[in-house]
Parts: sequence; structure tokens; C-alpha cells
Amino acid sequence: MSWQSYHQQHLRYPQLGFSLDLSCMGMEVGQWSALEPQIAKAFAEMAALEAGAMANPDEQRMVGHYWLRNPALAPTPALSDAITRPLAALKAFARDVLTGTISTPSGAPFEQVLLIGIGGSALGPQLVADALGQQAKLPLYFCDNTDPAGIDCVLAKLSKTGLGKTLVLVISKSGGTAETRNGMLEAAAAYSAAGLDFGQHAVAITGQGSRLDQFATEHRFVATFPMEDWVGGRTSVLSTVGLVPAALQGIDIDGLLAGAAAMDAETRKPEVSSNAAMRLALAWHFVGNGRGEKDMVVLPYKDSLGLFSKYLQQLVMESLGKERDLDRKVVNQGLAVYGNKGSTDQHAYVQQLRDGVNNFFVTFIEVRKGRDGTSIEVEPGITSGDFLQGFFRGTRKALTEAGRKSLTLSIPQVTPFHLGVLIALFERAVSFYASLVNINAYHQPGVEAGKKAAGVFLKLLAEVRGQLSATPRTAEQIAVLISAEDVYHCLTHLAANGAVVTSYGTSPAEDTFRLP
Repeated sequence: MSWQSYHQQHLRYPQLGFSLDLSCMGMEVGQWSALEPQIAKAFAEMAALEAGAMANPDEQRMVGHYWLRNPALAPTPALSDAITRPLAALKAFARDVLTGTISTPSGAPFEQVLLIGIGGSALGPQLVADALGQQAKLPLYFCDNTDPAGIDCVLAKLSKTGLGKTLVLVISKSGGTAETRNGMLEAAAAYSAAGLDFGQHAVAITGQGSRLDQFATEHRFVATFPMEDWVGGRTSVLSTVGLVPAALQGIDIDGLLAGAAAMDAETRKPEVSSNAAMRLALAWHFVGNGRGEKDMVVLPYKDSLGLFSKYLQQLVMESLGKERDLDRKVVNQGLAVYGNKGSTDQHAYVQQLRDGVNNFFVTFIEVRKGRDGTSIEVEPGITSGDFLQGFFRGTRKALTEAGRKSLTLSIPQVTPFHLGVLIALFERAVSFYASLVNINAYHQPGVEAGKKAAGVFLKLLAEVRGQLSATPRTAEQIAVLISAEDVYHCLTHLAANGAVVTSYGTSPAEDTFRLP
């Protein structure tokens, strides 16, 4: 690494306060020349996608999350209207909730929000809340799993200040996502037990005509906002999915959209040298030999971006982790992502990054401004922010000296605008990388496979329940043309939840189960 390498591999957008430093990645300027055909294809495919091409061939869908921050780019007036109209409506709704015009059935203002969703329908809003919601007008709570103990914990917290003062956002495009449906039914049961009408506290964000849309109509929800089929969950944070909860917190959603639109404008240009998203995608391709051979460790040096690595984990891995390419060849593509935050990881896995197996590269995220206001000196002439910068620069240098590769993204501070900048950068980098390696970034067959397997287990669980009696029997005795192991797992699940009495033998094969 040298000064010459730094300024050759340093790309910045001064008007955005953003820079990308690739000088520690070991790439030479112009090293992407061998990929020029794939790069040209990626730029062309992106232009076609934004013009309304069927970019998700497996699901026969357009991909329109880029239109969300610039509706004028939508290919038809109807699509543009499908963005601008809900945006105006959600702003008016949030304003009415925050001013008390929309209130609880008792006439009191809402004081908190429960968001029920899964995957991108929860993770995007969580990222925005964590990064920007420190002074939220309505604090936001999340139910993002079907873990009953977790649901109980969240509902117990809300009950302390009153379920009757809680507005519930239920987010599911299809309305059939099991985790979200379960969370909604659990919340509805809690409201009913408290003598409250769940529908008068609930808002749906869903596809038109979906099961959730029908449920919302039947139960007279306070409001319903649309989710379009051309916006995927992992890229939905700047749609109604993320903007409704953000607006209810009083977050500047126009700033979020403006930041994303500004980064889109820069990275829409078909020039590698000045396109940060393409440069980022090429760095991923270079370091992993176009096969994802090295993991990406995300280290933001700012507490408010602590969830950014988790957000990128879904965006990148769900988009790029594919068995087959667009030609149906088995390629097993992907890019593993993990991380936490600096300098916390000085005391955790940075030790392995420096001295252990060299199977990764680091994405550092630098936030230049330490805090608003003045800082005390924790040592003569040194502030806490100086230490944070020192730990970041020291870790980067130590990794480079050990032959570990890294890249650095820098923003001036964590604002709605700059969070939008980062979100848009990675969304487009993922799209470009998918084109470079010829995969569909916009479907998720592996996720669907897991849902189908869960359905098979639940069907088996019902069958096992039906075969139980007061007479103790082993899993092998209960299993008829079914895997004894699968039956055993059903039985132990039932036993753990009080539905079955277990007597342990010397091995799982000798354990017996009976009804209480």
C-alpha cells in the first residue's frame, strides 16, 4: 500500500460526502479489462431492468426498487403512481398519528409501535430504527420470528405501557408468510385477552388482494398500504415496508430517498472508473475469483450502524447464494457475509482476522464525525472519537501488513441521506455482481425449499399426535413407513412442550412416549 496506490484506487463523490478506498484490495487500476464483456453486459442489463424489463425470469417479475426513489424513471405512469400515491398517503397517515388525529379507540394518542414481519420486512425497518431512531417520536418494537418465548417477551414489554396505546404494523406481501401470520395471531390474542379490538390498533402493509389484505378488511384495520410484487423483501426498505415505520418515528424519509437517488444517479453511469457500485462488485469478483471464495466481514465503526452487517447479510447472501446460473448450470454461487462493529471487535474476532485463516476480506465503514457537540479529552489532546479513528486505522493497517485484504467506505455522519447512500450503493453492487457471474439475484428458491420442508414436518407432527396413546411406545413403534428419526424429533418436540410424557432409555431408540 502506498500514497500512489491510495489516490489511484480512491473514488469519491464530494457532493455526497462519500468515498470508496480500494487501495488495500491488491487490485491494479484497469485489472478489470479481462471482464469487459461481462461489465458491458451488466451495464446493459441494469439499464434494461430500470426500463421495466422482466429482470426476474424465474418469477416473471420486473424489479423496481430503483424506481422507489425516483418514480419518474418508472416505465409507465401507472407504476409511477403506484409509488407516489402510497408515499403521499403514508406521510399523511404518520402525520395524523403523531398529531393524534388518528388515535386509539379511547381517543388517546398512540405511544408506541409494534412491527410484525420477517426477513426484509423486519430487518430493513430495524436497520433504519437502529441507525436513525434514537429520538423516535414513537418507539418501535419488533416481532420478527415465530419463537413463542420471544413473542411473549415483546408483548410483555408493550403491556407495561399499555397494549391499548400500541399501533401494530403487520407486514407481509402475500399474507401467507407463517412467521408473520403467527406473530399477528399471537398479538391479536393478546389484544383480545386485554379486552381490546385488535383491528382498531392494526395497520397492514401487503399485496392487494392478499390473505392479509382480506384479513385487514374483515377486521377493519386502521389503514392498509400496498406492497408491489416488483419489490423484493430484501430491497424493500425504501418502499412502504420501511417508510411507514420510519415516518411514524419521525425520521426524515425524504432524506433517505434523496440519498439513495443521489447514489443511483452516480452509479447509473456506464463508466467503471467513476462507478462506485461497479468498482465494489469488481472488487468482490477479484478477491473471490468470481466464486465467492472469500467471506466479506463488515465492520462499521459507528454504533448506530451495528445492524448494517446483518442487513447486508440478507441482501447479499439471499441475492447471490444460488445453485444454478441463468443458463441452468450448477454453479453454487454466493458471498458469505458476517460482521459486527468496530471497535468492539478489537476484543473479539479481529484476533482471527489478523492471525488466523485468510479466508475473508474486510469492508470497513468509516463515519468521519464522532458526535454532535464538543468532546472531552480522555487523554491529553485525545478524545473518544480520536481513539475510535485510531482503532479503525490501526486495525486496517495491521490487517494489510498481515496480507489481509480490505476496502473502506467513508461517509461524514449517519444521517437519513447518508444511510440512503449506503443502501443504494450495495443494492446496485449486488445487481452488478449477479450480472458478472450470470445469476438471478431476485429470486430465492432455497428459501422456498425451506418453507416446503417445514410444511412436511408440520404434517408429520399432526400424524404423530394422532398415533399417541396412554400406552408408552418408542419412535420406531410409532413410525409406519416414515423415518423413525423424523418421528423421534416430533416426539421430543411434543415432550418439551408438555404434550407427551417421556421415559428415557439408554439410547434414543429405547425412549418411550405416551400421552399424559
